Amino acid sequence: MYYIGVDLGTSALKLVMMKGNGELVKTVSKEYPLYFPRSGWSEQNPTDWFLAVKEGLKELAASADEKIAGISFGGQMHGLVILDKDDNVLRPAILWNDGRSTEETDYLNNVIGKEKLSELTANIAFAGFTAPKILWVKNNEPEIFAKISKIMLPKDYISYMLSGSFSTDYSDASGMLLLDVKNKKWSKEMIDICSISEDMLPKLYESYEVVGAIKPELAKELGLNDDIKIVAGAGDNAAAAIGTATVGEGACNISLGTSGTVFISSKNFGVDSFNALHSFAHADGNYHLMGCMLSAASCNKWWMEEILKTKDFAKEQSDIDNLGENNVFFLPYLMGERSPHNDPDAAGTFIGMRMDTKREDMTLAIFEGVTFALRDSLEVARSLGIKIDRTMICGGGAKSPLWKRLVANILNVEVEVPVSEEGPGFGAAILAAVGCGEYESVEKAAKSIIKIKEKIKPEADLVVKYEEKYQKFKRIYPALKDVFKEIR
Repeated sequence: MYYIGVDLGTSALKLVMMKGNGELVKTVSKEYPLYFPRSGWSEQNPTDWFLAVKEGLKELAASADEKIAGISFGGQMHGLVILDKDDNVLRPAILWNDGRSTEETDYLNNVIGKEKLSELTANIAFAGFTAPKILWVKNNEPEIFAKISKIMLPKDYISYMLSGSFSTDYSDASGMLLLDVKNKKWSKEMIDICSISEDMLPKLYESYEVVGAIKPELAKELGLNDDIKIVAGAGDNAAAAIGTATVGEGACNISLGTSGTVFISSKNFGVDSFNALHSFAHADGNYHLMGCMLSAASCNKWWMEEILKTKDFAKEQSDIDNLGENNVFFLPYLMGERSPHNDPDAAGTFIGMRMDTKREDMTLAIFEGVTFALRDSLEVARSLGIKIDRTMICGGGAKSPLWKRLVANILNVEVEVPVSEEGPGFGAAILAAVGCGEYESVEKAAKSIIKIKEKIKPEADLVVKYEEKYQKFKRIYPALKDVFKEIR
């Protein structure tokens, strides 16, 4: 039997086909456009996603020599997809890294109140979350708001188009600010606050549960067998955590994708009292705490492609040898920032350049700045008494030996690299296997399938140097916070 995991990313789609024992058979990637209609806005067309999925599935079907049993998903979180009564997409999806809903976020946090929000949903409002986006549409596009029949998340649009099942999972729904995370049900009070109705929201499932089957006509069109089960799937970070065996109690995963996350799994529900970390349901049926920064590997992509005008990422890193001695600092807030600052006005910033500053110093500052920002979230977790001395790592940035070494030394943790670096797509394939009965539970599946190929240990001298540098980094954002508001 084969199982397919669909990773619906921000810049591209990746489909992973896996055997029941975890062996990867084939991967397919498809790109689609990303639009920035205004500064701080970020949108995509859901129809572009589905066309890419169909092309990818057709390609996998052509190479499959065994029956495909199930398909599941790991998708970019928080995006607002809205359909009318005839299932037409009403407007481009407003994505997770979109900052337009500042006023609505302020309303939720300051008028409804952070304490009330935390009580209802275990989280406070961030501009990237779905509820503020719903309010933005209500306030700015009332004619579209009046036509809304279905509200869904990006991966759930794909699931709906494949199966006709209007569904979501608890991990992805946790990031909407509409879910009572502790009790795993929609919050009626949040639904009222957003002026919507519960029938506009999908049915809730665990990530490993079957939500339907592929439409027969679609299976025929794509060359697939017509008895494929569609399994709920998870938000991309929860799916990536499954793909790195970050399950059970106290495991940690760092993702260096377009965004960056520190993901800590737990068997028990818990809330960070400062709400600097998100408190979400996990794809293994339990819970997790997560710090999320909006720009991680995307900072390096921006620096390389837009500023240095090169795609040779490895070459730009090859001459960097001054770890722990760089005097240039970079704030990686190119799309504003979420954890722990919750500041859509924050901006990317270089500081500390001198006449002797070199190209390599600026490049190293990018890697260091993202890693320092990840440590900001890790320090919140440590302040809660959570002991983290090792972490898994995934995402495009995890392919860089330099970056993995920086994570080990700046965070002072042992970094473990899994054999497969497919992240959310691999995790989604594992969820499909569990949903189809290949494994008894997500935890047993992940721990059986995931193997470690490399460990990077902290180096005592660099840990000391980077501790000093991190203490300096921490002072830069507070010093510039008010300035960012003025130059927005």
